[in-house]
Amino acid sequence: MSGTAQQIDRESLATAFPRTHHILTLEFGDRKDFDDPRREWRRLFSELLGTFALVLVAAGGGLLHAKGQISLAAAVVAPGLMVMAIILFMGAVSGAHLNPAVSLAFALRGDFPWRRVPGYIVIQLVGATLAALFLRWVFGNVEHLGATLPGPGYQNWQALLMEIVLTALLVSVILGTASAAQNVGPIAALGVGGYIALAGLWAAPVSGVSMNPARSFGPALASGSWTSYWVYVVGPIAGALIAVGCAFVLRGRGGDVISRAAGSGVLDEGAQAAKAQLSQEIDQGKVVPPGITGTDTQHSGP
Repeated sequence: MSGTAQQIDRESLATAFPRTHHILTLEFGDRKDFDDPRREWRRLFSELLGTFALVLVAAGGGLLHAKGQISLAAAVVAPGLMVMAIILFMGAVSGAHLNPAVSLAFALRGDFPWRRVPGYIVIQLVGATLAALFLRWVFGNVEHLGATLPGPGYQNWQALLMEIVLTALLVSVILGTASAAQNVGPIAALGVGGYIALAGLWAAPVSGVSMNPARSFGPALASGSWTSYWVYVVGPIAGALIAVGCAFVLRGRGGDVISRAAGSGVLDEGAQAAKAQLSQEIDQGKVVPPGITGTDTQHSGP
């Protein structure tokens, strides 16, 4: 039995296993399926709900910490835990971007259609605003509603540099857990959520550790305080661009079938299991999915 990797034949697969072909095509191959307008509303609702939950916890934790009711550690770890939960329970629907910088990075890598980026960003800003308005309704307009601001004794430029570096690392983690060699799901949840908590534990006193223009937008709009907001737009976007460059150096061009599915979201039942199996077969050199060139294939011995 030869160990040479075999190219997937779409036509024979469709004839022999129509259901399997449908799942694999939806999951990995055909971008039209990811752009199906009949499913886009679910993806947008997923981003709305996920961003609402993230900002509710992140800004709410910041607000309560400012009032002296919870510790800084609790305030910065809570968003990481929330992101873990969001990725696990609905990352397969929309890709769980929750962050305009992440949507931009996925698009630049070729894993997410550019025409869907504006809708994602708008709905993320809406979700963040709704969360901040909820906090204002519950607590009143106090403590800037948990807005991210440079810490005492730090200037805007220091917070900006911190946001650039922190976001570059965050987006690098996200792009890494969505690469062809790995899977979304628990790996991404632990990696991304753990990084958010870790970054907050050491860097929150400097910049507030936003790494997300939407997270900073909601409280700024609801509280009417735009102090230093530009830092939390420029910093995350610049960091995302750096992360995309690093991903190119580490893994080459984007747009592979698995990372495309991770960025775009998956809606069909069973597709996550199919993706996990195909990822394992890619790592073992058994198959070459559509979209991966033969030059990238590793051949094992006979």
